[in-house]
Amino acid sequence: MAPTIVRDGQYRLFFFSREESRIHVHVAHADGEAKFWLTPQVSLANQTGLSAAQIRQAQAIVIAHLKEIQDAWHHHFGS
Repeated sequence: MAPTIVRDGQYRLFFFSREESRIHVHVAHADGEAKFWLTPQVSLANQTGLSAAQIRQAQAIVIAHLKEIQDAWHHHFGS
């Protein structure tokens, strides 16, 4: 299961159930996907197919929606 947290422009933010316990979010775009760790700060874990500009834009979207992502994570996983 991969619940969508938010859609922002051409980006969809989601996470996979039971992928791993460290809080993170995936950001999908038509050109590729990136995974960002949320703690201790938002940082790129890995990516495929995205340009440097798209990665910067994806990271800015994650930061803009950080509280919403964290709330969705805690609601979904109950922690």
